[in-house]
Amino acid sequence: MKRILVSLMLLSAASAADLPVKQVVLYKHGVGFFERSGSLAAGESARLDFNASEMNDVLKSLTIEERGGGKISGLRYDSEDPLGHKLSEFPFQIGASQPLADMLDQLKGARLEMKFGNETAAGLIVTGRVVPGSDKGPEREQLTLLLDTGELRTFDLSAANGLRFVDPKLQGQFGEYLAALVAARSKDKRSVYIDSTGDRARDITASYIIPSPVWKSSYRLIFGSATQPTLEGWAIVDNTTGEDWTNVRLSLVSGRPISFVSQLYAPRYLERPTAELADDRAARPVVHEGAFSIAGAAGGSGGGGRGGAAGQAMAAPSPMFRGNLENLQISGSGLALGEPKAESRAVLPSTIVASASAGELGELFEYRIAQPVTIKKSESAMLPFLQQPIEGRKLLIYSDHSSQHPTNAAELTNNSGKTLDGGPLTVYDGGAYGGEALMETLKAGDKRLVSYAVDLGTRITEAFGSQNAVVREVHANRGVLTTKLAAEETRTYTIRNVDQKPKTLILEHPLRPGYTVLNQKPAEKTAIAYRFEIPLAAGATQEFPVSEERIFDQSYAVTNLTPDILVGYIGGRALSDAGRMQLQRIADQKSQIAENDRALADARTQTNDLTSEEERIRRNIESLNAVSGQQQQVQNYARQIDVHEQQLAALRDRQADLQKRKSALETELNKLIEALSF
Repeated sequence: MKRILVSLMLLSAASAADLPVKQVVLYKHGVGFFERSGSLAAGESARLDFNASEMNDVLKSLTIEERGGGKISGLRYDSEDPLGHKLSEFPFQIGASQPLADMLDQLKGARLEMKFGNETAAGLIVTGRVVPGSDKGPEREQLTLLLDTGELRTFDLSAANGLRFVDPKLQGQFGEYLAALVAARSKDKRSVYIDSTGDRARDITASYIIPSPVWKSSYRLIFGSATQPTLEGWAIVDNTTGEDWTNVRLSLVSGRPISFVSQLYAPRYLERPTAELADDRAARPVVHEGAFSIAGAAGGSGGGGRGGAAGQAMAAPSPMFRGNLENLQISGSGLALGEPKAESRAVLPSTIVASASAGELGELFEYRIAQPVTIKKSESAMLPFLQQPIEGRKLLIYSDHSSQHPTNAAELTNNSGKTLDGGPLTVYDGGAYGGEALMETLKAGDKRLVSYAVDLGTRITEAFGSQNAVVREVHANRGVLTTKLAAEETRTYTIRNVDQKPKTLILEHPLRPGYTVLNQKPAEKTAIAYRFEIPLAAGATQEFPVSEERIFDQSYAVTNLTPDILVGYIGGRALSDAGRMQLQRIADQKSQIAENDRALADARTQTNDLTSEEERIRRNIESLNAVSGQQQQVQNYARQIDVHEQQLAALRDRQADLQKRKSALETELNKLIEALSF
């Protein structure tokens, strides 16, 4: 048996008589894997038809496997040259809404016949132009021809009944140009041909992926008299390939592998650089400059080279895809492949009792329908893939704090041993419709809460309270005092169970960064909330307080703290003995500075008062000097000024001493603050 791995990707519809669809694997990311099988007679070719939009994926993923000892000589497919490249080969271009005169102007020198009723004018195209409209007439298109008589004549194109190029090649190019435009708009099928040589028949299997609708999952959760609810899963599959799937092996894969579209179908052209040899050009004259000195010169030349990057090997393909073009081996006997064949998949019938087999598929999870499935083209089907008891219980969950009512919920633990793909879930309770929910993909052993209805028999209110922050720790370093404070906040939930039956409530309390729960122990924790499990008695009301503590730091410059504030820290229990002694010295020093500042301020006040009094006395003396008989009073005022001057001198000396003492005290304070550390 020889296998040929070719990285081509087929589109969805193949001729059913040639290679009918045998296996379909649908994924969650918009592609489907298809496998076709059939017999190929000696020298016969098989044709697979695809939509043009699918060819890139076909050319990326197609693999071929053959049995019977024959040889596959190759694969062919309908090519598609880019429209711009194809049209550039024509000697003219037809633009959007382009006037006929402008198009004909591109073909100067071409021989053209023009019919005007029963008359015919023929000649070589000289020029075509558009004459703008005016008040005297509308816009006109004109064409100038060089007639056989040698006369140049201008014709109005609107008056001509017909135009024809005398050159049949040029006339045919117009037809080819228009056909290329039509083909570019076409969405017809594209064909891939599998050719074989030799005189023996062989069995052919072609595998590929193409864009496909994702399969959808939907669940029913049934609560009954049994201790565990039953979970029923249905897969919704759409056949949009335009071809019937008859007795195909169907698999459904949960997961989203990476997939992308690579432009492989349209031919790709690269612009090549233009290069010339130096001696292809004529030598230019050289003018040599005259020498004015003799000096040694050193020169160097640099060389460059080009290196190629080795191609990166592709990752090993899944056995399901049979390989890719990078695995193609070419030998003397032709193309050969070395990947083992993927094992066949089981299928499930479309019955109420699901019997799909499931298992891991690499990092994905696969449901293999146990029996062959038939789905007509343009039809969809619902296929049961799961029906078994699941570990679960009914409870209430309060997560929407904008509502006073919790929701009825189910806590499901996936003990099925299978990955449950995400989808809508309908709940039936006691034989009646209970509500609906959305369920995320649930791996085996994982647990999830799903809410499906509002419980109007339970009401929840919230009250919020807080306490003043308490200093827990005090630290200092190089003049900065840092306090660690604890702020406590309490949210009290008041829960009233109106119904006369006990319930279990899961209360989701918001998880806030930096806060720690003090008085309650959560049953579990999510990325955004704590979950507390609270049993509710029948017809009872209870309070559930949740206290949280937030620890935060505050920093202060010790220089800016008053002695009173420092005394407050010194008297606190959060301060160590070493820290208390250091802060006490700093507080004492600040108190001395404050006392010195008060004395200095008092001396300045006395100085100002004496200065003002002295100025008043001097004004009185000036007034008395102008009055006769006041000499005695002037002498009294003079003696007072003398006393004031002595007092001012003493005050100035005291201010100087106090200022010196302040400088010394501040220097000592700065040393204490700089050395502060605890």
